[in-house]
Amino acid sequence: MVNGRGGGTKIEPDGSRWPTIVESILATPPVLFGVNATRSSDFAVLFDMDGVILQDRGADPIIHQRAFEDLQAKRDLEVPQDYREPLETYEYTDAFVDACAAIDVDPEEFFAARETRSAKRSIERLKSGHRSLYPDVSSIPAVSGEFPTGIVSNNYHPTVKFVVEHFDLGPFEHVRGRDIGLTGYTRRKPDPHYLEEALNTLGVSGGVYVGDRITDVQAAHRAGLESVLVRREHVGTIEDVEPSAIIDQLNDLSTVIDEFGT
Repeated sequence: MVNGRGGGTKIEPDGSRWPTIVESILATPPVLFGVNATRSSDFAVLFDMDGVILQDRGADPIIHQRAFEDLQAKRDLEVPQDYREPLETYEYTDAFVDACAAIDVDPEEFFAARETRSAKRSIERLKSGHRSLYPDVSSIPAVSGEFPTGIVSNNYHPTVKFVVEHFDLGPFEHVRGRDIGLTGYTRRKPDPHYLEEALNTLGVSGGVYVGDRITDVQAAHRAGLESVLVRREHVGTIEDVEPSAIIDQLNDLSTVIDEFGT
């Protein structure tokens, strides 16, 4: 666990307030998290979450299947077997749109409703202990003592916010997952939208983005940032893009940032 300065609500282990907390997180709009940046710096250090801070590359696909089943039961939908697969997977595809037409639902509305359920399901699994932090996350405060820091993730914003609160992560001045629904889906990395938003919120013009995927490197460069790739166990061969730096663990990040000449 990383002790932080953030003012987030502590999640009690007995789960007595669990439903209320989940609904509160899902309803909370994206905001600047914790305290305002106080360092005199025009350089920020931003982190991806899945595969960098939180172990594993992302949520288990079963989450989206269960989310679809929740929605199907709530709306009492009759769904032919041939249309189930595109409706219970993460992507918004032509097959998803066709399946929505077949069951007479609006695809964008249904996608957003399914994603809302996916976010709830992912939070439930995190609370039950299915995923944990990488041990080297403990080195992040050394960086945040020098630069404004933040998390920018393709994961759902309610899930990202929960991770920060649940694991008592900090200090991060900016915590941002993608918006639920089609607009957020289309703004996933390598689109630089959320990275550019972070720079604007933190009031800086440059920095570094730390990720574990090619799309992280691409998004960083499109936002005018240096890119640092963390070579976790799941990271394969890097092709077509060249990160500004590659590290084996977050403990090496401070040295790399120094080499950028900040």
